[in-house]
Order: sequence, then C-alpha cells, then structure tokens
Amino acid sequence: MKELKIVFMGTPAFALPSLDLLFASNHRIAALVVPPDRPSGRGGKVRPVPAKEWALEKRVEVKQPEKITDRGFVSWLEAEKPDLIVTVAFGRILPPALLALPRLGCINLHASYLPYYRGAAPIHRAVIEGAEYSGVSIIKMSPELDAGDIIMQEKENISPFDTAGMLHDRLALRGASLLLKAADALAEGTAAALPQDHDLATYAPPLERQDERLDWNCSAVEIYNRIRGLNPWPGAFTMLEGMRLKVWRAARPVPGGASSSRAAPGTILSVGEDSLIVATADLPLALLELQPAGRKMMDAGSFCCGYRIEPGCFFGEEVRS
Repeated sequence: MKELKIVFMGTPAFALPSLDLLFASNHRIAALVVPPDRPSGRGGKVRPVPAKEWALEKRVEVKQPEKITDRGFVSWLEAEKPDLIVTVAFGRILPPALLALPRLGCINLHASYLPYYRGAAPIHRAVIEGAEYSGVSIIKMSPELDAGDIIMQEKENISPFDTAGMLHDRLALRGASLLLKAADALAEGTAAALPQDHDLATYAPPLERQDERLDWNCSAVEIYNRIRGLNPWPGAFTMLEGMRLKVWRAARPVPGGASSSRAAPGTILSVGEDSLIVATADLPLALLELQPAGRKMMDAGSFCCGYRIEPGCFFGEEVRS
C-alpha cells in the first residue's frame, strides 16, 4: 500500500474516529488544521477543540489559521506538499486555490447519504424530520457546499428510538472506516467518483434558537422527533407556567392511539409516577425526562412531585381562551 501524506482538517468529536484510523494506517497525518482556540462554556475558558487535544496527545503538528486563506498558512501548505487534504466536520469551504493544491485533491467525509442533507446539521435534521435512513459519503471537495462527486457512500438506518447522539456515534465510526477505504483507493489509483444528482439535493442548515423550541401545535410524532433530534445537544426546550425547561426524552407516540380530545395543545392531561402526559395537535405525548433551567435532569415523576405539577397546567407561551 502506497503511503499518503495527509493534511487533516477537522474539529469536533465526530472527527476523532477518522483521525484514529488514519493515524494507525499506512498513511501519515502530517498536520491537523483547526480554528484558533476560542472561549467556551459558562466560564468562558479557552479550551482546545477535541481534534486538537487528540493531536497534542499524538504529537501531530497543529495549525490554527484565523482564516483558511491567510497568506502564511497557504505558503506553509504549499511548502508541505500534501498528497491529500481530508476534511471532516471542518465547517469551512475551501477556496479553489487550496482545492487544487494536493496531488490527489481534497476529500470530505459528510454525515449523510448525499445528495440528501447537504449542510452543517445533517444528523440533527435527519432525526428531527423523521428520516428512515442517513449515511456517510466521501466526496471530492468542490467550491459548492457538499456538491462534489461521490467516491464512496454507505447508508445507515435510523431507528425511531435513535437520538441525534446515537446516530452521530454510529456515523462517526462508519465514516472513519469508509474514509480509510477511500484513502487507500486513492493511493492505489483505483478510486472512482460519480456526480451527485443535484435535482435531488436537500439541505440541513445550522440549528437556530427557534429550532430548539417545542411547538405543541405540532403532531405528537413531530414533537417526539424534535426532542430526540436535539438530544444530547442543544436540547429541546419549552415553557411551563412561566418556567423554562428542557425536554430530553419522550415515549414514542403510538399511531391510532387515543386522541388528545378537546384539550388545547400543551395542556397537561395527567401526571404519573414515571411520565407526564401532554396534549398535542393530535395524540397525547408522554414526557419522560425533563430539566428545569439551572437544575439537573430528572424523570417526569420526580419533576412533577418537586414542582407540584398537576393536570391542567400548560406548556408553551400561547394565551389560552
């Protein structure tokens, strides 16, 4: 197997399995490129991203340009002469000059079955929208967002009980394995690439604050999917009698079950030892785990006892008639 000199660009935990496999392979990671360290968390401490922590442990050179087009960084990359640039959840589109720089070009691991869910939040959006499958795709990078030719891809089924976190972890591992296969094929000159069907493209834009808010006027299935699609980050939230809280887990709605009768969406219908039943646009939804602002996550029974929640209390900020 021919050795490739690789410059790896990636930031979050999703990139770590790919880094591990490439590092242990016949190929050589010459350097890792990540954004500059930024303050994060409640304390505003400056912390390295997960990929940088990995590189420091493995003693891999780290480059942190403010902009990917910085002259000093581009000059360094030109002098480095990598065979291949690999990006995994890097969050930046490379300009044409950088795309043309490596001998074998630039490839990207994307966490969807392209051309579906192009963009920054493919895992969250797939779960939120109740998609039956997602996947991983290795593509040749192009100036357009996630639109490059596909070298390899695999599907991954999404269970109705999957959270975004569960799917994230499976795709990170599956994508790492596929990325190594693609790198090997490129090294041997056996990699083929097919254009995407751009007419089928769908998009997964970054999550915004409004995406996190639960709308009780939606169906029970839509609300259920949003809850699991925002778990473990950033979390779905709602208001309850003026109190803000996150909803981390709900029971899967059963199609054909009892309707919410005439109760206004968001009305608490009943309180049990392990669940809190709330009306939606169609079916009742059982909430199982909640977290009041500034408190720890707790099961619904403990929450209802501790906060004296009773039937008739109301989720949401809508004014009832």
